[in-house]
Amino acid sequence: MDGHGRRPAFIVTIDVEADDAWSDSTTVTTENARHLPRFQELCERHGLRPTYLVDWTMARSPAFQEFGRSVVERGAAEIGMHLHAWTTPPLDPLTDADHRHKPFLIEYPEHLIKEKVAVATGTLEDVFGISPVSHRAGRWMLDEAYARVLMDHGYLVDCSVTPHVSWSTTRGAPGGRGPQDYSRFPAEPYFVDPLAIHRAGESSLLEVPMTIVTRPHGALVEGARAVASRMGPAGRVMGRLFPQVLWMRPNGRNGRQMRELARRAAAERRDHVEFMLHSSELMPGGSPYFVTRRSVEALYDDMEELFESLAGAFTGLTLAEYRARFTSTRRGEA
Repeated sequence: MDGHGRRPAFIVTIDVEADDAWSDSTTVTTENARHLPRFQELCERHGLRPTYLVDWTMARSPAFQEFGRSVVERGAAEIGMHLHAWTTPPLDPLTDADHRHKPFLIEYPEHLIKEKVAVATGTLEDVFGISPVSHRAGRWMLDEAYARVLMDHGYLVDCSVTPHVSWSTTRGAPGGRGPQDYSRFPAEPYFVDPLAIHRAGESSLLEVPMTIVTRPHGALVEGARAVASRMGPAGRVMGRLFPQVLWMRPNGRNGRQMRELARRAAAERRDHVEFMLHSSELMPGGSPYFVTRRSVEALYDDMEELFESLAGAFTGLTLAEYRARFTSTRRGEA
């Protein structure tokens, strides 16, 4: 329980996007939509209420349309927006191969940012009969101009911030603006300042950061990491073996760590824990991370254990529901 005598929220967010969006393929398929009912059933069995953050390609998938309409009609989940700039119309190429470079939306001219957000939002409105209010930026890249466009379209909550994480080595368009550094952004929810999204302001857009915590290691490991970071592949291996941060995001090897992270959040009386996954990771071969049926079954085992461990300690909320609770609390304190 937090200081208000209520349980912290456990927020499940799913980036609903095409099959293996990490690949360089120019062919877009959406078979992973057929694997979402099993995940939804798991969440409902544990009293959790997912927020499906849907990109344009998946919003046009008949299989996802059927699934999405069902959960909306039953009030069992929320549908929000996710935007991959290189697949969302208008398709005005920014590079010689957008499918390979995957430019960040923040690298496009502002008029294209506005048009792409309008198309993504309008598609969700038309297909599902909703006014989406929740959002996560594609490839996690949000800036002030993007945030202001979201607010213009009525978005009320964003979950793009990854505290303690810099994306400085992640590339979009060659010669583009480059990635975002969230390493000094708040870890707790806050209404953003539209002129400086790293600080709290008076806007209507609530930032609900991804749950990520630092993981200190001994001096020997840190020294080896510093050396390996200058050695390309060795640095990536060190990063996998001794991550500097822990995410509430399954990777096939961190089931125990996720449960520990949830317990830590409850003990520290955090107001929320945010879990994330990509829809394509629920399908064998849909991502580079869960390639086989066996690996997907192991993913479900990890999620089952994690969700079971939450019983009695957390309340399952969608992003919009969490914002309503957060706002109500602030009004009560005023």
